Amino acid sequence: MNKLLEFGRKALFYVRVLSGYEERRIRAFRLQMENRIKQAEERKAALRKIPEQAILAEVRRMVEEMQTLNKKLEETEAAIEDYFKPIDKEAESIMKVQLEGEEKTMREMMTAMQQQALLEKAEAERNAKVHNEDTKASNQDSETSGSHQAQMR
Repeated sequence: MNKLLEFGRKALFYVRVLSGYEERRIRAFRLQMENRIKQAEERKAALRKIPEQAILAEVRRMVEEMQTLNKKLEETEAAIEDYFKPIDKEAESIMKVQLEGEEKTMREMMTAMQQQALLEKAEAERNAKVHNEDTKASNQDSETSGSHQAQMR
């Protein structure tokens, strides 16, 4: 009986092989195994990419934070500039007034110095004239006294 069962099993196997059923079953099993291997490899690659994706996401978040911070900084700078514009204008007008005052005092000092120089020049000329007249007078005195002395001798 065992031989008969064994013969029946072998006969069914040959029938399945000849009909292509066994081959289709083997192919289906092989495809199923290949699909499982592909899915496992994809999961493995995804697990490898998770740290990279986490790092990239963190970097993107930090870049976005920096950009928003830069925007806020620019807005703050603009607000500060707007706030200080009137003060800057006032300071500029004060500086102009001070510079004009300094220029005016410098001009006054220059005119005073020129007048002083003219006065000193006129005084020097007067002194020179007086000195020349004194020299002439003393020359004449010495000539007259020299001729006086000559006459007395």
